[in-house]
Amino acid sequence: MVRNVDYESRKRSILAATINKYIQSASAVASEDIAKEFKLSSATIRNIFAEMEEAGYLTHPYTSGGRIPTKKGYRYYVDFLVSQMQLLDAEKESIVKGYKREINRLEDALEETSEVISAITHYASIVSLLDWQDRFFYRGISFILEQPEFQDSTRIKLLIKMIEEKRNLLNIINREFKDKTKVYIGDELECEGVNSCALVVAHYSINNKPLGRIAVLGPMRMEYQHIIPALEYVSEVLSEVLGRI
Repeated sequence: MVRNVDYESRKRSILAATINKYIQSASAVASEDIAKEFKLSSATIRNIFAEMEEAGYLTHPYTSGGRIPTKKGYRYYVDFLVSQMQLLDAEKESIVKGYKREINRLEDALEETSEVISAITHYASIVSLLDWQDRFFYRGISFILEQPEFQDSTRIKLLIKMIEEKRNLLNIINREFKDKTKVYIGDELECEGVNSCALVVAHYSINNKPLGRIAVLGPMRMEYQHIIPALEYVSEVLSEVLGRI
């Protein structure tokens, strides 16, 4: 039994390492790269890759022997493998410094927040107010367009159309959820043209009364281990800032 537990734990670690490497490189991950990290043979890693692929967590492009995560792989990664995420103190300090000017209006606070989120995550940021029907602040669309996944002109047009039309995006962001953050991956967004995207959403409030949502939009190959705690911390800072207005 212990041997089985150890093997399953090792498989989870190898899956996490594979997804991390793909997030950083945007290239299919070779068994040799993971073998070095775990001091195992390439054959052993290939066997584990094959098991992960059969289970639906990894796949491989036809042009490569390496593996890339599937939507199911990313979902498992977010739900189970990055549960102990921490934001560095330096990053927290950077977020607080982002609110550098004196803020006296709600709109100014939300606009500043969109800039802070985009700067700290290097993805697109969206800030909405629950009372607003068709309005939100956003920054950093250019960050998404720089990603390898968005070199296709059709995909770019669909993404920009979704942002400009606003209604569908707001409907997604304003869905009810109980946790600090909610992560939508691929077709969970239920929105045409963004099935290769992911959206991380958090609440912000005043005196524990929900006021709106902040979100990060990027490719499925998103740095979740950084984005999720960063967005949670921004929501705390924004709530404090709004409480002083």
